[in-house]
Amino acid sequence: MHLAYPAVLAALLFCTGLYGVLARRNAILVLMSVELMLNAVNLNLVAFDVWLRDTLHSGQALALFTIAIAAAEIGIGLAIVLAVYRNRGTSDIDRLRDTAETDEAETVPAGDDEDDDPAGAARPEDQATAAAGKAKKAEATA
Repeated sequence: MHLAYPAVLAALLFCTGLYGVLARRNAILVLMSVELMLNAVNLNLVAFDVWLRDTLHSGQALALFTIAIAAAEIGIGLAIVLAVYRNRGTSDIDRLRDTAETDEAETVPAGDDEDDDPAGAARPEDQATAAAGKAKKAEATA
C-alpha cells in the first residue's frame, strides 16, 4: 500500500476538522471537529509507523496515547459545555463572550461599592432575603 492514500485521507479529515473549528458556532460541533483533527493525526501516525516498518511500533503507541488524551478531553469538554448550557441556556460560542473579564469600572456602578459599607452592616436586600429564609425554615419545622 502506498503512503499517499492514508496521507491524503488524513489531510482531508484534518482540513474538514479545521473548517469545523473555524466556521461552527456550536460548542459541541467544535469539540467534534477537534476530535476529527485528532483522528487525522492518529491515521498519519499509524500510516507512517507501517510505512517505516518500525519494530517498536512507536507510532501506534503514540496513537493510543493520543486516543486516551482525546477521550479525557472530550469528557471534560462536554462537562463544561453542559454546565454552560444549564447556566446560560445556549451553547453558542458567540454568546459566551460575556464570560470574559471586563473592566471593573464597567461592572460595578458608582456608589454601589461593597467596600464603602461598614463592617457588619447589612443591606435592606440582605435583610429581606434573610427574613424570607427564616420564614421558610419556620414553615418547614411547623
